[in-house]
Amino acid sequence: MVSHKSSKTSKLFVLDTNVLLHDPSCLFRFEEHDIFIPIITLEELDTHKKGMTEVARNARQASRFLDEIVSHSEARIESGIPLKTANAAAEGKLILQTQAIHSVLPGSMPVGKADNQILGIVMALKEIHPDRSVILVSKDINMRIKARALALDAEDYFNDKVLEDTDLLYTGAREINGEFWERNGQDLRSWQEHGRSVYQLEGPDVQSLYLNQLLWQDDGQSSLSARVVGLNGKTAQLQTLKDYTHQKNNVWGIVARNREQNFALNLLMDPEIDFITLLGQAGTGKTLLTLAAGLAMTLEQKQYSEIIMTRVTVPVGEDIGFLPGTEEEKMAPWMGALEDNLDVLNKSDDDGGDWGRAATRELVRSRIKIKSLNFMRGRTFLNKYLIIDEAQNLTPKQMKTLITRAGPGTKVVCLGNIAQIDTPYLTEGSSGITYVVDRFKGWKHSGHITLQRGERSRLADHAAEVL
Repeated sequence: MVSHKSSKTSKLFVLDTNVLLHDPSCLFRFEEHDIFIPIITLEELDTHKKGMTEVARNARQASRFLDEIVSHSEARIESGIPLKTANAAAEGKLILQTQAIHSVLPGSMPVGKADNQILGIVMALKEIHPDRSVILVSKDINMRIKARALALDAEDYFNDKVLEDTDLLYTGAREINGEFWERNGQDLRSWQEHGRSVYQLEGPDVQSLYLNQLLWQDDGQSSLSARVVGLNGKTAQLQTLKDYTHQKNNVWGIVARNREQNFALNLLMDPEIDFITLLGQAGTGKTLLTLAAGLAMTLEQKQYSEIIMTRVTVPVGEDIGFLPGTEEEKMAPWMGALEDNLDVLNKSDDDGGDWGRAATRELVRSRIKIKSLNFMRGRTFLNKYLIIDEAQNLTPKQMKTLITRAGPGTKVVCLGNIAQIDTPYLTEGSSGITYVVDRFKGWKHSGHITLQRGERSRLADHAAEVL
């Protein structure tokens, strides 16, 4: 039993079903605090367990965790089962509702509704434990509003969030100025390597740099674009970038239209970088740049055998259904973005006329495979250029499943816009793409860039601003 003093200081969290469906491991994420699970939550878990969706898998996993905790403990359920038996990180207790708990809710709230029954339990627990903080944890905004209207404490589940504020998300680029060179340039050395300048500098700012971060300076007097290619203690090596804004360096007929696009092409065209994430609003050129680089490296440089493109078909992970045809044909309605970008890339090949363009298009299409996410588990891709589009709709777990498909010689590019999340319970802070951007920053074989400027058309740019 927990002493009376510790039970005063530790909180009692009442879990709504959607928290368990969102993250089954939430049972072990409340540190020294206790967790209360109402019977109605277990009933709802039971109704969600059938099927192959992510929600059904999570419901089954939550049930397995609960079974493990309950079956491996000698403690009485009503007095609370120590969570430490199943996971050393959790120091609180799990309390399951073993008897009817009654509380008077306002007459306008129907008692039969599961949400209202949980609110009634929170209210009753507050009366039973006047000296403890009783808090409802729910991903449902309306449920939290109702709880606060009844003067009950309610919180969202934050533990899965990589960042509280997405403004803090690593952008992949950093502006430097003359002061940066004054602070870090006392022992500055420079030399030429493969036709590019390399600078070695030492100073206090080096510790805040990441490998493959892109640095730029444009203060009227001097302009520089460089990538951090080496970090060792207080020493950093910067290498100047290839200028993809110039037509002579075009990638499959495409040139970079702004600084961030130039950064992106430098990362995409580098064979040493295996994993790239591109974030940006609609029309910033994510898919176009990625496809152009993929075609150049697959058809011209022969580094990859083919391009595989996949995207989340929202609703995520559901069966792709009764659309006619093969897997590729079923995915075709979701791949309008691919067709639009191929039209642009084929237009750049004017030399061969209509016949030449048609032949190029056939060659290009033969090298691009469209796959459904549903059939990715267990596969290994060798020497492929894998593009994951609409990656903001993936959970961190789905993202891990996809990225671990990469075999030797495979490059993975994730594209997304965290302002356009369509998956229930996923937020900008807990999206799979936010998770991988944060976890991969600083690895020498990965790169990230947030594209800032839309290049689609003046109409699209204006609409993005004012609508």
